[in-house]
Amino acid sequence: MDNLWNDQDAERMVETYAAKGVNRDLALRTYTTRLLGGVPKLVLHGGGNTSVKTTVTDLVGDEWDVLCVKGSGWDMGVIEPAGLPAVKIAPLLKARKLDRLSDEDMVTLQRANLIDPSSPNPSVEALLHAFIPRKFVDHTHSTGVLAIADLSDSMDRSKELYGDKMGYVPYVMPGFALAKLAAEVYDRNPDVEGLILDKHGIFTFGETAKEAYDRMIHYVSMAEDYVRAHGRNPFTPAALPSALAKPEDIAPMLRGAVAVPKGEGRFDRMVSEFRTSPDILAFVNAAEIEDMARRGVSTPDLSIRIKTGPVVLAAPEAAKLDAYKADIAARVAGFVEDYTNYFKANDGRDGVKKIMLDPMPRLTLVPGLGLFGHGRTLKDAKIAADVAETWIETARDAESIGRFEPVSKPDLFDLEYWSLEQAKLAGAKPKPFTGQVALVTGGAGAIGAAVAKAFAREGAHVVVLDLDGAKAAEAAKAAGNMSIGVACDVTDPASVRAAFDKAVATYGGVDIVISNAGAAWESPIATMDDALLRKSFELNFFAHQTVAQNAVRIMKEQGTGGALLFNASKQAINPGAKFGAYGLAKAATLFLSRQYALEHGADGIRVNAVNADRIRSGLLNDEMIANRAAARGLSVKDYMGGNLLGLEVTAGDVAQAFVHHALAERTTADVTTVDGGNIAAILR
Repeated sequence: MDNLWNDQDAERMVETYAAKGVNRDLALRTYTTRLLGGVPKLVLHGGGNTSVKTTVTDLVGDEWDVLCVKGSGWDMGVIEPAGLPAVKIAPLLKARKLDRLSDEDMVTLQRANLIDPSSPNPSVEALLHAFIPRKFVDHTHSTGVLAIADLSDSMDRSKELYGDKMGYVPYVMPGFALAKLAAEVYDRNPDVEGLILDKHGIFTFGETAKEAYDRMIHYVSMAEDYVRAHGRNPFTPAALPSALAKPEDIAPMLRGAVAVPKGEGRFDRMVSEFRTSPDILAFVNAAEIEDMARRGVSTPDLSIRIKTGPVVLAAPEAAKLDAYKADIAARVAGFVEDYTNYFKANDGRDGVKKIMLDPMPRLTLVPGLGLFGHGRTLKDAKIAADVAETWIETARDAESIGRFEPVSKPDLFDLEYWSLEQAKLAGAKPKPFTGQVALVTGGAGAIGAAVAKAFAREGAHVVVLDLDGAKAAEAAKAAGNMSIGVACDVTDPASVRAAFDKAVATYGGVDIVISNAGAAWESPIATMDDALLRKSFELNFFAHQTVAQNAVRIMKEQGTGGALLFNASKQAINPGAKFGAYGLAKAATLFLSRQYALEHGADGIRVNAVNADRIRSGLLNDEMIANRAAARGLSVKDYMGGNLLGLEVTAGDVAQAFVHHALAERTTADVTTVDGGNIAAILR
């Protein structure tokens, strides 16, 4: 483990924050917190915390002895002084005399003594930091240390490795009880330079920020060196099929299997993040993988991310994917049953009845391929994959020097269903399309870009396809929500297949497809060149068919239904002079939508179309608008508002019609007209 302390960097941070009224103690605390938080082998996605005991002055000039401790929700890697809220320390120290303090009362005590009431909640381990009478206290969930702490003989190994330099704290759930126990261990030997918390992590402390940080790096390095010196390969490679399926072959099946059924064709979907590497493959390809998976997670806080651990699939044989889909469903169902039994066995032990979280796995191991993290957002899926990699490292290293034996399932349950953690989860309210993936063609155009923004705003991750890949990327960035842009020629079936494969590789599948790409060419029908008509049909009809085929292929693999939406245009209903090439193809596309609705309603796939008219876009640019307005003897404003409402219709209005169709769970084979009212274009 590299020591990243740099005297010049530390002093620069002190100077920078001094100009903002931050004292030296807190500036250096911020500096070393960032050093720790930037190393995934120490701190990952909210794990760990730090503190410093110092003095601050409040708004009326009174000076207080305080504990500045990491606040809830702050990332240690990028923390600011505001992320280390100051709490009056005297009341915290008095709490040590209590025999019992509920988690809720602990939070109340800490909030009641904040210097700034608007600060975030101090860490749930603030009392532990307060009870250790050292100025700087650091806490991480080092994978190296956990390889020792997760051994069946963790206490003996810790003593062998650290002697009397580190105290050993038996496992107790974070909170008041752990704080008291850790303080008692410290009191028995105040010369210790840190504490090893069984199944949990490591604390180090010192009188300076550098001393506490140096000790963290030193004792973590000792654990890593111990594993390297004593480790052996603990696994036996299992036999694999000669021809493995690819990750994109199984991702939609898996994504469908882990979707949470909500009844009557509704699902809470998740997205997936695939990872592979030599280390991952060595683990998932082991004959012992099922046993390792059943033992549990390396530190209890991971239960918030990956529940009780992973579901393990069989190695996928390329020639037997139909049977593999059924096997995935059976294995996920087995995980759900086990999780449900785990909940029933542990619920009510404290006299408080709880509501079971959804029982779907958040981590899947696939021999021969790698791992999939699952989450309601891509961020959550990536976090699940990140913590999976650290779990693999810890489990492998622990097993290489002894027996990996992490925290018990009852203790894991107490953390997963901890009221303080549940309160955090309850604050995350999903949006209508949270967990769903939307794909829009022609996504860099006016309508496509508006559609991408509208769906991302409602929680979807959007795959923006456009012939111009750079513009597709720009539109995806503008949409936000970790959306992606992909170059795609929708008239080329291979290009469309590659774009859908990219969607699967990035998110695990596709739920909503908006087939929007199109272009119009003017020519009288009687003298039209056949090549122009064929060109129009390639883009305005056959491309829609290619997109629809790929959408249905993936949606059927997922088995959770979906929405297939077409931009049909008013030309499909109300042809315009010299626009036959466009209108004929669009009329065919309108009937294409009805054919898909007819044939795939039984698959839960809803198919609808939007007919729009006079939308400023690449199809109807300023020059064309001016020409058509002049041809009718109208102003541009009157031409664009030439409808029953007298209002111009925008790309945003069209986008909302597509959103409406994606939300309309009992509507299929419908056509929605977005034109402000045009009697000649109404459906009869």
